[in-house]
Amino acid sequence: MLSVLLAAGLAVAPAAGFDGAKLEWRGQQAHMTSAADGGYVLDGPFGTRRIPAAPLRSQTASPLVDGLFAMAQQELAEDSVDAIRDPAYDHGAPMPCRCYVTGVKWPYVWTRDVSYAIDLGLWRFDAQRARDSLRFKLSEARAGTPGLYVMQDTGSGGSWPISTDRVVWFLAARHLLDDPGFAADARRALRDTLAQERAYAYDAAFGLYRGETSFLDWREQTYPAWTQNDVAFIGQSFALSTNVLHYQALELAATQAQAHGDAQVATDYRAQADALKAAINRHFWREDRGLYMSYIGGDGTPYDTYDLLGTALAVSSGVATGERAREALAHYPTWPAGSPVIWPERRDQPVYHNRAIWPFVSAYALRAARATDDPARIAHELVSILRGAALAGSNMENYELQTQAVHVDEGTLSGPVVNSPRQLWSVAAALEAVLEGVFGLTGEDRIEPKLPAALVPALFGKGRAIALDLPDRRIVLQRPAAIDGNLLVTDHIDTQGRLVTVTLKAVHVRDTPLRLDAPLYAPEAPPAPAAEADGDGWRVRVEGGAALLYVDGRPHGRLDGQASIPGQAGLLCLSATRVDANGIESLHSPDTCVGPITRLEGGPPRAWTAPTDGPFRVALDYTNPHGPINTGITAAVKMLVIACEGAASQRVPLVMPHSVGAQRSTFGTFTARAGAGCRFTLEDGFNMSYLARAVHYTAEAGGATGPLNEAQIHALVLAPLAKDTP
Repeated sequence: MLSVLLAAGLAVAPAAGFDGAKLEWRGQQAHMTSAADGGYVLDGPFGTRRIPAAPLRSQTASPLVDGLFAMAQQELAEDSVDAIRDPAYDHGAPMPCRCYVTGVKWPYVWTRDVSYAIDLGLWRFDAQRARDSLRFKLSEARAGTPGLYVMQDTGSGGSWPISTDRVVWFLAARHLLDDPGFAADARRALRDTLAQERAYAYDAAFGLYRGETSFLDWREQTYPAWTQNDVAFIGQSFALSTNVLHYQALELAATQAQAHGDAQVATDYRAQADALKAAINRHFWREDRGLYMSYIGGDGTPYDTYDLLGTALAVSSGVATGERAREALAHYPTWPAGSPVIWPERRDQPVYHNRAIWPFVSAYALRAARATDDPARIAHELVSILRGAALAGSNMENYELQTQAVHVDEGTLSGPVVNSPRQLWSVAAALEAVLEGVFGLTGEDRIEPKLPAALVPALFGKGRAIALDLPDRRIVLQRPAAIDGNLLVTDHIDTQGRLVTVTLKAVHVRDTPLRLDAPLYAPEAPPAPAAEADGDGWRVRVEGGAALLYVDGRPHGRLDGQASIPGQAGLLCLSATRVDANGIESLHSPDTCVGPITRLEGGPPRAWTAPTDGPFRVALDYTNPHGPINTGITAAVKMLVIACEGAASQRVPLVMPHSVGAQRSTFGTFTARAGAGCRFTLEDGFNMSYLARAVHYTAEAGGATGPLNEAQIHALVLAPLAKDTP
C-alpha cells in the first residue's frame, strides 16, 4: 500500500510495480515480508535484513510501514549502549555512559543529535537512558563563573559562542522533568546557561542571539571548504534556528519559574521570550519570498537562503503563527524525493547539508505540517522518511536530494560526504513518523491524529481500523464510513482500561499544493566590492558583471560597472550579490568597509578620545593558533570594558575564533561623547575549555592540559557608525 502513500505524497500518478509490501523508486525496489515470529524480512538494493518482533507494534494495512517501525526500534536498541567513545576524548578509550550513541560512525553523545532525537520521541522508550544521555552533556565549571552549564560540542572555530545551539538540550529535557533530581539539575542548568548566553551571545541592538544555526554550518557544507573568514562570519551572524531554540528555552524557564513559585522571575523570562519572538519575526521574515531567512549578517544584512529546520521550528514553537506559519511552510520548496535541508543549493559544494534530505529535519517538517493542517506536506514528509529507510535498509544520516540515494558519485562534489547507518535522530524520525505522523501521539502525550485522506487506502486497506500497541495502552483508529474531506481528525475518543479507541471524521482544510517548481541552485557570489575615494564619496565597482550592491546591510540597487556612493559620517560597509534569471540571489561577497577607521596599537589599557558624539564599532585584530578553524573548544572569549569620561562603563563581549593567521574578532558597539577620553581593558570571558568535563578532551588544547582562553591581541580597531545604525 506504500504505492498509494507515494502517490499521495507526490501528487502524481502512482508508479507501476507496487503492492502492499513493495515499493519502487527510480528503478530500485524494496520488499517487506511478515515473519511467523512477529518479525519482518526486508529485501532491497542493500541485500536482505531480518527485523525481530518489536516491543511496540503497529498494525496497518502496509507491511512496509509496520516493518519499518519495527526496524527503527531494532536500531534504537543497537544505539543503546553502556559505554561511548570518540577519538577526541580520552584518546579514544571507552567512557562509561548508559546512553544513546549518535550512530554507527558516531559512537559518542553529541548535544545536538541526542537532544533532537529525544525531543522527537525517544523519551518514550527509555526515559532513564535519555536522562543519562542529557546529563552527560552537563558540566560544572572548573574556571570562570561557577555554575552548571550545557556543553556546546567541539565545533566551528573553537566552539561556543561561535556555535550557540547548545540550548537545544532544553527541547529534550522538557519531556523528562517528572524525575525530581533531573528536574532540579535541568532548572539549574537552564538558569546558568541562559545567563551565560545573555552575557556573551545576545545582541541588544537586534534583540537576537548570535552564532551559527542549530544544524547548518553556513557557507561550508563540508569542513575542508572552510576559510577563516567563514568562521568569523558565523560568530558574527544571527541564525533563525538558534534564536527559535533560545525562545523555547526562555519559555521553558518562565514555565518552570512559575511552577516553583517565583512569579517575578517567570515574568522576566516571559518578557525576554516575547521580545525575542518579536525580534525573530521582525528581522528574519522576508516578505518578498514569504519565507524566514536562515541567517542574517551581524549588521542585519539579509541573505537569500533558507533552511527547513529553522522554518519548521518557527512553526511548531509558535514563533510563526496563523497565516505566516502556513505561508512559510507552503513557500519552502520540495522535490519528489523529499524536502531539502537548505535552499537554494550551492553548485560548488558537495552533498552533505547542501543538496540533501535529512530525515530528522523532515520529521520536524512533518510536525509543522500537522500544526498548519497541511495534508500534502504531512504525506510528503512521512513518505520521504519511510522510503529512504526502506531502500537503504537502515535509518541513514542523510540522502541526496534528487535521487534519495545514500551516495552519488560526482567527483569532487560526490556525497553525502559523511553518512552513517542507524543515525540516532533518523531512527527517532522513523519512530515519530508512525507514532505522531500516523497515530497522532504528540509530544505532550495527547492523541491527535491528522491523517491526509489520501493515505487512508494505504494505511487502512479494506479494513475499518488500524492499531498501535504501546506498553501502557492500545490505540485504535477507526476510519469513518464515508470520507468527505481531505484530512481525518478526531471525532470522539472512547477509553476503556488500556484500550483507547479514536473514531475519526473527515474535514475540509485548505488544500495547499507542494512547491515543486523552485530552481535548484543559487548563483555564485561575486568578489568583494572595490571602493576608491571620490571627492566626499566613493567610487564602487564589482568585477565579473552586474551585481546587487548592499550598503551597511541594506539594498542600494543594481551595479553594472561602477557607481558613486555618497560619503557618510561613519563607517560604510559594502557587499554584493549576483541575481540569476529566476530572481534568486547568491550569498553575499565578503565585506569591504571604508571610512574613518582608527587602530590603537600597544598593550592594555589603551586610551582614545572620541572624535564625535554617537555610536562606535569596536573589534580586535588578533591571532588564535590554538586549534583548527573547524573544531576545538578554545575560541578566545573576552569582555572589553570601555570606561569613558562622564559615563558609566560599557561592556562588550568579543570572540576570537581559531585562525590560521591574523584576522578580526567579532565586533561590538558602544557610545561616547565628543572629546571624552576612553580607556579600554580586557577581562576574561568564558569558553568551553572552562567546563570540568573538558578534562576528557584530548584532541587539541584546552582539554586535558587545562583551560585555555587566550589569543595574541594586535590592534584595537575603532570606527564611528552612522547614527541610524541598529
